[in-house]
Amino acid sequence: MGFDTFGPEKKAWVLFPGGAEGLHPDERLLPELLKERGYATSHVGKWHLGDQPEHLPTRHGFDSYYGVPYSNDMAIMPRRPDSPPMPLLRDEVVVQEQPAQAPLIERYTGEAVAFIQANRDRPFFLYLAHLHVHLPHYVMEPFASSSRNGRYGAAVAAVDWSTGVVMAELERLGLAENTLVIFTSDNGSRVDQQGGSNGPLRGTKGETWEGGMRVPCIVRWPDRVPPGSVCGETVTALDFYPTLASLAGHDPATLPVHDGLDVLPLWEGRDGVRSPHEHFFYYKRADLQAVRSEKWKLRHAFDAGPKSDPDRLELYDLEADAGETHDLADRHPDVVERLTGAMNAMREKLGDARLGIEGGERRPPAIVTDPKPLTTFDPDYPYIEPSYLLNEAG
Repeated sequence: MGFDTFGPEKKAWVLFPGGAEGLHPDERLLPELLKERGYATSHVGKWHLGDQPEHLPTRHGFDSYYGVPYSNDMAIMPRRPDSPPMPLLRDEVVVQEQPAQAPLIERYTGEAVAFIQANRDRPFFLYLAHLHVHLPHYVMEPFASSSRNGRYGAAVAAVDWSTGVVMAELERLGLAENTLVIFTSDNGSRVDQQGGSNGPLRGTKGETWEGGMRVPCIVRWPDRVPPGSVCGETVTALDFYPTLASLAGHDPATLPVHDGLDVLPLWEGRDGVRSPHEHFFYYKRADLQAVRSEKWKLRHAFDAGPKSDPDRLELYDLEADAGETHDLADRHPDVVERLTGAMNAMREKLGDARLGIEGGERRPPAIVTDPKPLTTFDPDYPYIEPSYLLNEAG
């Protein structure tokens, strides 16, 4: 979703304060599906699907919300004199107009623990989305002073601490064995001398090289997932939707149109199970740049240097060459032809802006006609900010 944030000629990549676009009310989100099966639902942290009341988490299946409804990088974006502050919301009320960012991870962790405690005797779904390790890095003590990898390392340590607190509370309440915990990220590291690393993978966040798209995913569920097991099959965050909905009792055939697939057999480590994905498509904004099928990845030559030609196709064997260093397109024209056909079929569904293809299955966002940034603090709101002490919680 791009919209006019900084002037008529500068479209933002993502949603920022006062944007007209947001999540359409007709979309059925995972928390809505889980609520239908008796789950308590809560979102803590970053939302980023619109900050207007119609777009907020509490209008899309979450019983409660506590967080900042977009990324924390407003401080490093181009600012206008009338730029609004970054509000902290509880449900749909601004409880702090410009919160200090460093303590947010502590406050988010406390909210998560409080939600788990309140719903210990019923099924619950918690979506905890930290601001770390997104730029800019505002990190609290003692992580900042003890890091051996700068502020990036301190941010990673803070997330590690938070995860430990949540897991310890599940253990304390006797819920750890039958609680499914998923830990993952939405992008590869920025690298760029900022402390992160994508290992042998090429590229960074914002690119469709593997370093920008491939991330670790940890799934912990002692009752169903074999401890210490490793799966190298292709799965995506899109798969959480049908997999968790099915686990909650929904018939996959009755779910809304979605891109993910049920990957529970892979999580459970069943013998001989392969990825259900025939293809995985790599979009950058509205441009379709690559497709993967098993070990093969066909990619338009974006971000390949100063003379990049996006009409040129490159083919990589990701099993033998995870770093995408050896273009094999000339050696395997049959694979190039097959995967080009898959890309063209996807373009007809979801479009490709570079080629002027709109796509016949794209669904529209919701548009608010008179959007306003959420900047009004309600002094009469009966809310007292709880105090979460790091040395006690950890």
